[in-house]
Amino acid sequence: MQVVLISSEDLAYLENLAADVVQASRIEAGEMISGSSMGLNQTGGTLVRPGGRACYPAFWIRDFAMSLESGLISLDEQEHALILTATHQQDGAMMVPSGSFVPDGSIPDHITLSNRPIYFPGTLDDAHLQGGRWGELPALDDHFYFIHIAWQFVMSSGRGEILSRDVNGVSLFDRLERAFRAVPSDDESGVVCCTEDLRGVSFGFCDSVFQTGALLFCSILKYQSALEMTELSKKYCNDPGKAMWYKAMADRLRRNIPRVFGMKRGLFEATTGLSAQPDVWGSAYGVYINLFDKKVADEISLALREAYLNQTISHRGYIRHVRTTDDHSQSTAWEQCINGSQTFPKNEYQNGAYWATPTGWVCYAIARVDSQAASKLAKDYIQNLREEDFRHGETCGAPWECLHPDGNHKRNPVYMTSITCPLPALKKCSNMV
Repeated sequence: MQVVLISSEDLAYLENLAADVVQASRIEAGEMISGSSMGLNQTGGTLVRPGGRACYPAFWIRDFAMSLESGLISLDEQEHALILTATHQQDGAMMVPSGSFVPDGSIPDHITLSNRPIYFPGTLDDAHLQGGRWGELPALDDHFYFIHIAWQFVMSSGRGEILSRDVNGVSLFDRLERAFRAVPSDDESGVVCCTEDLRGVSFGFCDSVFQTGALLFCSILKYQSALEMTELSKKYCNDPGKAMWYKAMADRLRRNIPRVFGMKRGLFEATTGLSAQPDVWGSAYGVYINLFDKKVADEISLALREAYLNQTISHRGYIRHVRTTDDHSQSTAWEQCINGSQTFPKNEYQNGAYWATPTGWVCYAIARVDSQAASKLAKDYIQNLREEDFRHGETCGAPWECLHPDGNHKRNPVYMTSITCPLPALKKCSNMV
């Protein structure tokens, strides 16, 4: 029996809204963003930013990569993003004025409209201020999102020959390999890890969170990239040796991720070091991409169902990073969460606000064990979108980046992954049998 998670009317609404959000996030070559002082798009092609209006006036690799599953980004836009990112991969190690280090093969966090790579979160376009408290290493997840952009483009277009394209004297495929190997990992288990003295962001949607030790979300992304590199090596590079190496890495990660990361009340911990709260997003995403065996996936799905029904992870269909019952203390959700030289107040931004980006992953996990609860979560989300749809006027901003009822906290309107990530996930779980 097929599970109908959302109505055809609601699905049509989501598809229409997603298309309009992506359109609002585009900036053509030679154009500038209305209301922004960031100047013209000088990258030579259309960019798809993380959102519309004047927020995030640059090209972010992860937001773009995470939105590709929606099917709303053209092949021309994908190719431009892919080659632009490859062009700005760091060739040779580099120190930045803050004392942070950019290893050879590093991928930028974002690229400015003036075509300048910024390797660290925390600053929009000031190359001298990047790094410091925001990481001694560039954000680690972007390396795997770069691979995902390449995989998605090749799979969608069938143009495997692009992997041989010369980019600053290095083939695109070689650049993908350099990115994969640039991320610090444990030799035995393969999981991504960092230290307090040499720290990189595990996942950009937690870039203000101090996380050390083995890193759950980035390790899951590495597993996904290992499978993608396996497919690219086998189908388009005619290199069975490399395909075997990447497949063995994926198998190693599949075995070791559940072993390395402790589970508390049904969810894997985000790290083995600082900020080791049970990770709602990472656990749900692992289920969504079929990383875990059925027993583990069922345990996670049941834990997310319980948390949803107990109102400890969601508000209006948006999802918290950690359950309210897993907050580190009464004053902070994560153990350490920075905002420049300050800390984000509890229940703001990444320190306890609710986000729509993972809503579809959580719905998918819950739908495995309780279709009615998953349907209710989806309806909560869609109702918020309908009530605050940005197309109603400037006073409305849904899909928001994040929100929280305390003080009516809302941040960044017309936020792309708040619709481009839930949409394909909701479609996927609507077709579950």
